[in-house]
Amino acid sequence: MKRIIITAFALCMFSATFAQTQKGNILVGADLAGLGLNFQEGNTQFNLNINPKAGWFIKDNLVIGPDLSIGLNTQKGATSLTYGVGAFGRKYFNDNATNLTRTTKWFLEANAGIYGTNLSGDNVEKTSTNGFGAGFGPGLAYFLTPNIALEGLVKYNLTVGFGSSTTNNNIGFGLGFQIYLPGSQARQLAKDPIK
Repeated sequence: MKRIIITAFALCMFSATFAQTQKGNILVGADLAGLGLNFQEGNTQFNLNINPKAGWFIKDNLVIGPDLSIGLNTQKGATSLTYGVGAFGRKYFNDNATNLTRTTKWFLEANAGIYGTNLSGDNVEKTSTNGFGAGFGPGLAYFLTPNIALEGLVKYNLTVGFGSSTTNNNIGFGLGFQIYLPGSQARQLAKDPIK
């Protein structure tokens, strides 16, 4: 009997590892990029970028949804503000040959929308680029539990538009977390919220 219970539990955990990216499920979370403090005398700096997102799996291993981003970088005599509103899409790869373990999944993410970067201050020339932005890059999700993943993402981002500079591009690294909710569980929570 004990062996049957252990086998059933192992099968449930194994199936849960691959159930996160099924059609109808929901993805909610955020990426943090460039979080840092520098306490150098005369050059104290702070920077933080936050990228919350929510998505719906429209088919197995394919999610789309809204994408927001806001970033702040301050240092003596200069402040840079970045923002963005758009949509993102992700394609997960379920191939055992490409995934490192059962608890990891590789993915490609792309985004597009309205983005901007504005730099101002006493010690710098004011520059800005605001307009259409797009990004693309690979990522890796490591599932801490069947429904919560720690993620790393490397993306090339490009903004083309108007301002004192017509283009702005960068390569960014994001580290964050995502929660994968089964669609049926999310619908039940919407009907009967926790009191």
